[in-house]
Amino acid sequence: MAMRDKFPDLPPIWAAGFFVAEWVAASVLPIVTFGAPLTAALGAIFAFAGFAIAIWAAIWFGRKKTAIEPGETPTALIVEGPFRINRNPIYTGMALVLIGVALWLGGLSSLLIALSFPSVITTRFVRDEEARLRKAFGAEAERYFAKSRRW
Repeated sequence: MAMRDKFPDLPPIWAAGFFVAEWVAASVLPIVTFGAPLTAALGAIFAFAGFAIAIWAAIWFGRKKTAIEPGETPTALIVEGPFRINRNPIYTGMALVLIGVALWLGGLSSLLIALSFPSVITTRFVRDEEARLRKAFGAEAERYFAKSRRW
């Protein structure tokens, strides 16, 4: 199934929605504010690291010539590069960007929204992707799951 058939139910769209929700929450209901140059700088570091991890992981999909889109049948089990750190480095990168944005915005409500992203993505995408890997790679996938973290 092509990505356009799944639009808008795609991880980057979910991340963009979380970004908008963070922005609105910081503007309308910040709960506790902690905006300072230090938190803004820390936010920039988190966001940069998140983008870097996601790009690094995307490069590995190209190297292994396997589909990057959720819902597609994988043709390779990627266990190198950032996939040695955890099984979902692109989603981890997205989460780090959202945490960085929350720190930059300086509102607790934004941070709480960012921290809920992994749970939503796990429910919506990760479990299905893990099932696809199990189906495609069997025991090899199970060994990888046993020695790696989901997040």
